[in-house]
Amino acid sequence: MKDLSIVFPCYNESGNLLNLFSKLKNILKKNSGLKIEFIIVNNGSIDDTADIIKKNLNKKYFKIVTIKKNIGYGNGIIKGIIKATGKIIAWTHADTQTPPEDVVRLYKKYKIELLNNNCVVKGLRKNRPLIDNLFSFFMSIFSSSIFSQRLIDINAQPKIFNRKFINHLRNAPKDFSLDLFFLYIAKKNNFKIYTLPVYFNKRLDGYSKGGGSFYGKIKLTFRTLAYIINLKIHENNFTSNK
Repeated sequence: MKDLSIVFPCYNESGNLLNLFSKLKNILKKNSGLKIEFIIVNNGSIDDTADIIKKNLNKKYFKIVTIKKNIGYGNGIIKGIIKATGKIIAWTHADTQTPPEDVVRLYKKYKIELLNNNCVVKGLRKNRPLIDNLFSFFMSIFSSSIFSQRLIDINAQPKIFNRKFINHLRNAPKDFSLDLFFLYIAKKNNFKIYTLPVYFNKRLDGYSKGGGSFYGKIKLTFRTLAYIINLKIHENNFTSNK
């Protein structure tokens, strides 16, 4: 069993993958005592993602999960989690806007808590544009008021958790609502959420699939609001471990 598994969902990220792979190989060099695996999920990409993965990855340290048709961001992450063997599992984006080094940094900081206590770890994005911060702020206010739980920067990466938490993800949504669902379930089951600042880089290539443009942000916001309301209506279906 590995110490840490990190899942990277990729949808049309061909322009960012070589930078990602370089960072991951550097992590392996600097953390030789850490049993770590990287799970690269090609989530139905229609660009050169598959070819770049095939030509550049050593399967000794990388697992490749191929999904023929993209049916959602959340589905890709869950498929990657299913393949993970780590005692601790994380996911973050392949665009490296959240540096993968931060996943290892947060893992090391909270390793003991993650192994022995009911907790999860998430990022809090720093250095973001004002408009992005405003969208995140109002979404946090709305979701926190609906669920009577404090939820901050819902879509921030990474998300890190003990593999036992997988049992709580059985009914996870297959779209971008996964990040919200993850935090909601953690709160509902009395897990402590550690939130640590992570530096948020500019995208090197392509566009954010979760709302890069203003129009995309509006669409994502309305989808998330609808999911929050639906989750609230059906929250009795999710049994708490109190």
